[in-house]
Amino acid sequence: MNERVLVKQLQSAPDGPVSVSGWVETVRDQKKVQFVILRDETGAVQLVNPATRELGDDADAAREAALALTETISALATGTFLTVTGELKHDERVKLGGVEIKVGALEIAAAANPETPIAADSSADKRMDWRFIDLRQRRNNLIFRVQTTFEHALRTYWIERDYIEVHTPKLMASPSESNAELFALEYFNDQTAYLAQSPQFFKQMAQVAGFGKIFEIAPAFRADPSFTSRHATEFTSIDAEISWIDSHEDVARMQEELLQFAFQAVADKHGAEVKELFDVEVQVPSIPFPRIPLAEALEIVKSRGYEVPRTDGDLDPEGERQIAAYVQETYGHQFVFITDYHPAIRAFYHMRDEETGLTKSYDLLFNGVEITTGAQREHRVDVLVEQAKEKGLDPEHLDFYLDFFRFGAPPHGGFGMGLARVLMLMLGESSIREVTYLFRGPTRLAP
Repeated sequence: MNERVLVKQLQSAPDGPVSVSGWVETVRDQKKVQFVILRDETGAVQLVNPATRELGDDADAAREAALALTETISALATGTFLTVTGELKHDERVKLGGVEIKVGALEIAAAANPETPIAADSSADKRMDWRFIDLRQRRNNLIFRVQTTFEHALRTYWIERDYIEVHTPKLMASPSESNAELFALEYFNDQTAYLAQSPQFFKQMAQVAGFGKIFEIAPAFRADPSFTSRHATEFTSIDAEISWIDSHEDVARMQEELLQFAFQAVADKHGAEVKELFDVEVQVPSIPFPRIPLAEALEIVKSRGYEVPRTDGDLDPEGERQIAAYVQETYGHQFVFITDYHPAIRAFYHMRDEETGLTKSYDLLFNGVEITTGAQREHRVDVLVEQAKEKGLDPEHLDFYLDFFRFGAPPHGGFGMGLARVLMLMLGESSIREVTYLFRGPTRLAP
């Protein structure tokens, strides 16, 4: 058996015998010659076969084989997976990579149905129904290569700085944030378990365990019935938590360094291909990111002719877009930290500034969409209890969490960031569904 060669390796391979495997993207079955575009996980190559359409009176075994090959290629359906062996030839006239393979033999691993259920103009819902076919596109393949590079860069940044990676449980005995947006399920011994909305409590536990600096990239779940471009019921959350901080500014500085590092990695490895396939420049952000207090942001938005209608005092999606436009015009920046949130619109565990009464927290907006909430956490158990009561929470239901702080705790803080939102905005896509391997929403549990 010939050793398989990846398409990306063909340009540097010498002319001669070669074996490639992949799936059929297109077939051009002309009278005298056949062309097949074969794609694998690294690229596409043109296969060529001189068509033999009939047998003469003096037909021999070689001619019979040639006719059989022609007939096989004529019958190939888009999506058929196969292995081809043949002669590699470098030819600068070939537009697809300057190489082609003259087919010698062809072995079908699995034939595809002749009618493909989706097309380039199919709706997003239709494409999601057939996601495994939709993902065969070069453009979609690139999304997940970018994701891989991005996540690897995050881990590299953290590991080089002695962070510990943790894996927190996704089955919980009580809510991790609030009683809202919870998926409940039956557990053993008539117990009710909940799918974790975030790793918040357990990443704080790592701080009182003395871990110092931790991170996690893992699934989280929200029973949120939203049908927006940026919400999902299951998503990948990027979380970090660090000890011995003075304020949320320490968390923000770490996050902006982290994102600059990760965006640089994506730009270096995929920038040219992202520009080709998405018509988007991967912009590596400069640091520090701009910072604007929430009250000031609301005034800026109002001065631009839009008044946020929400009664809770937070920015709504249009307000986020407006402040992002202002930041782009004023600072030429894609990112902005919105800081100094009122406790009424923040979690009970966010620390409050003793002078202003506002929380030591921030939201990070990227191209007009919130991707992160970060904060310094309250580590004094008596204060935590009072803040929980203010939120209408029963401290007894939080007893396991409050126990973390009854035996000593360092000042600490961290953030949670949605992976799909970052990828969507980085690549200029319209919905997180396009950058999620298999999307889960209120009406989608399959495939």
